[in-house]
Amino acid sequence: QDSSSTAALNATAKFVATPEGTALAYGSLVFMALLPIFFGALRSVTCSKSKNAADMPETITSRDAARFPIIASCTLFGLYLFFKVFSQEYINLLLSVYFFVLGVLALSHTMSPLMSRIFPASFPNKQYQLLFTQGSGESKEEIVNYEFDTKNLVCLLISSVVGVWYLLKKHWIANNLFGLAFALNGVELLHLNNVSTGCILLGGLFIYDVFWVFGTNVMVTVAKSFEAPIKLVFPQDLLEKGLEASNFAMLGLGDIVIPGIFIALLLRFDVSLNKNSRTYFYSSFLAYIFGLGLTIFVMHTFKHAQPALLYLVPACVGFPVIIALFKGELTEMFR
Repeated sequence: QDSSSTAALNATAKFVATPEGTALAYGSLVFMALLPIFFGALRSVTCSKSKNAADMPETITSRDAARFPIIASCTLFGLYLFFKVFSQEYINLLLSVYFFVLGVLALSHTMSPLMSRIFPASFPNKQYQLLFTQGSGESKEEIVNYEFDTKNLVCLLISSVVGVWYLLKKHWIANNLFGLAFALNGVELLHLNNVSTGCILLGGLFIYDVFWVFGTNVMVTVAKSFEAPIKLVFPQDLLEKGLEASNFAMLGLGDIVIPGIFIALLLRFDVSLNKNSRTYFYSSFLAYIFGLGLTIFVMHTFKHAQPALLYLVPACVGFPVIIALFKGELTEMFR
């Protein structure tokens, strides 16, 4: 066969998703994206009041927010060069081990509150403490002081089973369990110090996302080459092939966590107003659904990868700001 007929054969053999399969894949991605934002935001309120050192949130300042798009760009381009220069197989093997450890810890932390409710009161729950110090006497300094119990160990064991499954099979369900755990932990533990910082962060990443998706092929290349749970995936051929399906629609965790930490901040603002209403949280949450739906619509219409933050940032910032303007709480919000 000549090259043109081979190309034609390849084009015919290429998988075309059915409308049902596409709708199921996109609908599932939207649903999965909403879970860590909703529950992560609720847990961020409890986390902000916690006195336990292990649950203390990491606060993002305006300086961190301004630097974040530059650091993210350097990391993304660095990964792109790595994939171009070195063997993709070895890089992904190294990343798999790294994300296995992180994923097990993240999933274990995510499951802990649920396990506490499931276990009966009669369960023999012993307390443990992992203490690592440096020096002796008065100059003794604590480096690691981690307290945990039997329930946490059970969570760690279950998470390790999922981790081994991911490591051996790279199955999309295991990938999503880790991805959801990363996203929920991100929304819960990464706290913006105020709304202005949130606007700086989202504005900077808006430009970052648009540039790397539309300006170059870097973002799409890395997303397709990177075999790690940094994205949620759902097969478009699930109805035809079942759990062994392999043609995936994907959504990066950044498109969940970045708007998610802003939505969580607005929930904490709602709580601080002491009005027993969650106006800003629900408005930004609905804005996120609208923005993600618009991303999927444009992507499906133009058959080209879309920078989700292009649609999510104006929606998630614009809706609550307009509401605050009407309610006369704009100054209070930005304080």
